[in-house]
Amino acid sequence: MINAIWSPQPLLALSNTATFVLGGVILLVLIIFAYLVANVLRLWVQAQLTRADVGLLTLITMPFRKVQPAVIVNNKITLVKAGLSTVTTNDLESHYLAGGRLEKVCKAMIAADRANIDLDWKTSTAIDLAGRDVLEAVQTSVNPKVIDCPGVSSGKETIDAVAADGIQLKARARVTVRTNIRQLVGGATEETIIARVGEGIVSAIGSSHTHKEVLANPDRISKAVLARSLDAGTAYEILSIDIADVDVGVNIGSRLQADQAEADTKRYKAEAEKRRAMAVAAEQEFRAKVEENRALVVLAEAEVPKAMADAFRSGNMGIMDYYRMKNIDADTSMRRSIGGDQRKKPEGGEPHA
Repeated sequence: MINAIWSPQPLLALSNTATFVLGGVILLVLIIFAYLVANVLRLWVQAQLTRADVGLLTLITMPFRKVQPAVIVNNKITLVKAGLSTVTTNDLESHYLAGGRLEKVCKAMIAADRANIDLDWKTSTAIDLAGRDVLEAVQTSVNPKVIDCPGVSSGKETIDAVAADGIQLKARARVTVRTNIRQLVGGATEETIIARVGEGIVSAIGSSHTHKEVLANPDRISKAVLARSLDAGTAYEILSIDIADVDVGVNIGSRLQADQAEADTKRYKAEAEKRRAMAVAAEQEFRAKVEENRALVVLAEAEVPKAMADAFRSGNMGIMDYYRMKNIDADTSMRRSIGGDQRKKPEGGEPHA
């Protein structure tokens, strides 16, 4: 009974099962490893043949880091063949994971090396991650480009400015620039160059005494603008500014003078109308004052009969005095009639003495 309970057969069966499972796991791992190796074997062989120095284990683990092995190997081979072996595989992976345009950066590095432009890996990746096209920047450093001023996006065809004599001039310029690699990160863009050149042209034309000076020597505009160092703080270096065309516009000075004269005329008319209205108001006030004084005179004359009646009652005036006064008044009226000074007899009273 005891021998039946402690029989080694179950243990042997358990051991066989564990061995079978372990062997299956090992086989599965080997199959997965073989699959992974098969996927990157061609790239690894290619890297070894070109001395790109990309390890097999590194290639196998790249997909787990969300890195495409083909992109890294191809760009590493390109850099090694171009003589830029200082860039490591880890550098390429870091820039790829950061979302950079790896192929353009590698091409820019090669182009800069061929053109003897000092451009290291850190600077080129910084330019790329900043959103700038580093390959285009290197190409512009080698082959300068031309910027039209004013730009197409502004919607204007010419830069308009007025000379000191009041004549408007319409100018178009072409600015030749090349990229300043060291200031590409944080430097101003083309729009700043266009704005500064436009401002310089307006200032140069405005400082000219006559428009004929500008038409006779358009290069004076270029010299004046170049002397102001307009490329400071920008991602470009201005090589030349060429005035493509200068046309004569309208006579702004005469138009402004005409507008000023019209405005002065309106102002003078308004002032004259104001004075006329004040004169009319004053005349009406004077007439009202005359009528007021005339009414006071009538009131005063109305008091004469009352005063005479009081004089009669008080005995200060007799009947003969009254008749003498009437004779004197009649004699005075006759003399005035003869002398042509007939005065109007006021209503309700005697003529004025």
